[in-house]
Amino acid sequence: MTLYLHYSAISDVGRVRRENQDSGYAGPWLLTVCDGVGGAVRGDLASSTAVQALRKLDQRPDEDILGQVAGAIHRADDRIAELVEEDPALNGTSTTATVALFDGTRFGLGHIGDSRAYLYREGELSQLTHDHTFVQSLIDEGRITEEQSRTHPHRNLILKALDGIRHEEPDLFELTAQVGDRIFVCSDGACGTLSPERIADILSSGTPDFAAVEMVRASLEAGSTDNVTCIVADVSEEAPPEELVPLLVGAAADLPRRMPLAGAVGGLFRGHRSGDTGEIPPVPGDVPEGAFPADPIDPEAARYAPRDPGRHRWLRRLLLVVVLAGLAWVVLAAGWSWSQQQFYVAEHDGKVAIFRGINADLPGLSLSHPYEVTDVDLDRLSDIEAETVRDGIEADDLDEARSTVDNYAAIQDVD
Repeated sequence: MTLYLHYSAISDVGRVRRENQDSGYAGPWLLTVCDGVGGAVRGDLASSTAVQALRKLDQRPDEDILGQVAGAIHRADDRIAELVEEDPALNGTSTTATVALFDGTRFGLGHIGDSRAYLYREGELSQLTHDHTFVQSLIDEGRITEEQSRTHPHRNLILKALDGIRHEEPDLFELTAQVGDRIFVCSDGACGTLSPERIADILSSGTPDFAAVEMVRASLEAGSTDNVTCIVADVSEEAPPEELVPLLVGAAADLPRRMPLAGAVGGLFRGHRSGDTGEIPPVPGDVPEGAFPADPIDPEAARYAPRDPGRHRWLRRLLLVVVLAGLAWVVLAAGWSWSQQQFYVAEHDGKVAIFRGINADLPGLSLSHPYEVTDVDLDRLSDIEAETVRDGIEADDLDEARSTVDNYAAIQDVD
């Protein structure tokens, strides 16, 4: 039995960014979201370039569905490489890519970066993709929680992306579709702000159009400072209406977003954002250089340079060793400082002496040294008194140690 997709897509520039660097596409066979990284070096160009290459997948795939997804992602990466080669000023631009290709019975998914794909099935939400980010590596190592990652200072640092330089391999996997499944693909402007419980709540009701609009609005109300792009698609036995055409949104959009379908909830998002869905027409090829001046401080500076965690694992280990060594030095320094305030009485070269430090030794390391050597001879003391001195006599401070020595001097004079 062949199944069908009923879908909706929306992209919003958000409340902070000046331009939308997200791009998205939803069609009968393809759902994809790309989140541009680059700010001053045109992340919008990277995402729109990738989506324009990926949208060619929107036809019924053959048996090798994952091969087609991987090939399309690699072609998108190659196209970005060509742009950078043509204009070196674009060096540093990159984009995430989350792709879901449908063949009527299953999805072939490809993923790189921190955009996400979710499955809402029978009341349960599952995250299908795994973020390629620094904070996700911390979560995987058990160092922080998912909740802590939402406010981590380096939450925007991406480790893998399409940049035309590193040629990273995407994650690839299949998902068997069921009637009633709801697929949600989004940029981190949504999933980085909304909790899984909130996402599941929104996906639990309404049409795909309602869910997509509500997801964007909820993200902005929750405080998202990024562009927000959301695609929602339902798996159905019924063919979609003829008026449901492919949707291109965000930086890659060449037409404004269509009005909601008849029967769908309309006007909800327009009332909230005064009609601004953040979708801009494609950048024309004859725009003069410098027409889009960059902000002096780019809010996405932390996302410029995706880094492979494997290449920097040694650096993290080195930093850990340095930190541990520093802590050990502090502990040893504090211990040594304390020991130099301790005194005891013992024997040194046959004389009663005051020692500074601790009356103990470690293999190859002495923890004390003679501080004052007196003229009191152990030979002039009784055997019991001499043995007591040899074992060491603790003192609370230097004055008490000197008082102990004076006592033995008096005994010596009497003898």
